[in-house]
Amino acid sequence: MICIIGKHDRRRWRQSWGRKTQIIFHNPETKMKVLALDPATKTGYEHTNGFGGVWDCSIKKDESSGMRFLRLYAHLTDVYENHGIDLVLFESPGNKKFIRSVVIQAKIQGTIELWCTHHNVEYEPISPMTIKVFATGSNKSTKEEMISAAKPFIGRRKVRGSDHADAICLLQWGLKQYS
Repeated sequence: MICIIGKHDRRRWRQSWGRKTQIIFHNPETKMKVLALDPATKTGYEHTNGFGGVWDCSIKKDESSGMRFLRLYAHLTDVYENHGIDLVLFESPGNKKFIRSVVIQAKIQGTIELWCTHHNVEYEPISPMTIKVFATGSNKSTKEEMISAAKPFIGRRKVRGSDHADAICLLQWGLKQYS
């Protein structure tokens, strides 16, 4: 079992789930540093240190298709060097209609796994349905519903799109799962 929740100087984050109110303790000084990712061309991310957003890994004019993976690798390395990462949680590719998007998603997942293996960081892919059920109670949640569900988790900070919202909810799922 991975211990994420600290015993001292805890901040309380309350989230209502129907009739019950759950209290999730989050301590940014905790030794375990978790990075949650919603991998895509625009990758949403959230770190237990309390920062997150969206990385744009799209291909620019006259670049090879591999540049998106190099950008993602560089972003992961930057967070690792500046804030530390002990565990990476990422949304695994769901069912896609188009073969090209499946191939790109598989390569992005491979890049994350390669980076984690290279830096001796644990990783775990999580089903998109698991995140949606945790955040909204339904596995058919819209992007707007996920954004609304993510807002209470980050306080005054702004949710920067549906990719960032998915990463926020994934991080909270991980904190609950491993506490």
